[in-house]
Amino acid sequence: MASSQFKRVQAKARQEMKRRVAEIQARVPKGIDYAFESLLQEQPDLSLKMEGALEEVLRMVEMIDGEIEEVSSVAELERLARRIEFVEEQFEDVEAELYSRPRRRRKHRPNLFDFFRQAAGGGGSDGSSDPQGEVRTAAEAFAVLGLEEGSSYAAATKAFRKKAKELHPDSREGDRSGEVQLRKLIVAYQYIKTIYNWGEDKPTPGSPNP
Repeated sequence: MASSQFKRVQAKARQEMKRRVAEIQARVPKGIDYAFESLLQEQPDLSLKMEGALEEVLRMVEMIDGEIEEVSSVAELERLARRIEFVEEQFEDVEAELYSRPRRRRKHRPNLFDFFRQAAGGGGSDGSSDPQGEVRTAAEAFAVLGLEEGSSYAAATKAFRKKAKELHPDSREGDRSGEVQLRKLIVAYQYIKTIYNWGEDKPTPGSPNP
């Protein structure tokens, strides 16, 4: 692949990340206003809790926004995209509690970084550099989350969030030593999502076999 085409793909990845960051930044103030105006009188504890959670989401996403133009390698861009996904998951949980509504099913996003790796002649086909190569079955995916195969989607989500928080650099004073394990954890959770139709607690017909 020509260098110019590679740069166009890289620019597209940055643009998509900026769009996702901007969407969260636009929605957080609305949530804070709702928590203050609609909840403060009748549910002050919940109002303060939601404001704090939303402010933390905004802090994390602003940190990411400041890094998008600074990172250059494919690996750095991919890690940043995973962090955005992590914040999106957290934000969706906060909004669901704030507005007392079910968690919305998120759309599957195309992975531009697979294209990056192919363009660079990589791809981790032997599983040594690509965590996805280490998660090939449902049993392996559940094992990564520390669960028995066939556990519910709710249990998988709870386990994922707990482990992801423990491994994320933001929870380890910037220590990135757990990033490889975190990426594998994300891959395992995405695999389980395909089994449970991204939020349903019943396996989807035609989903990956255990």
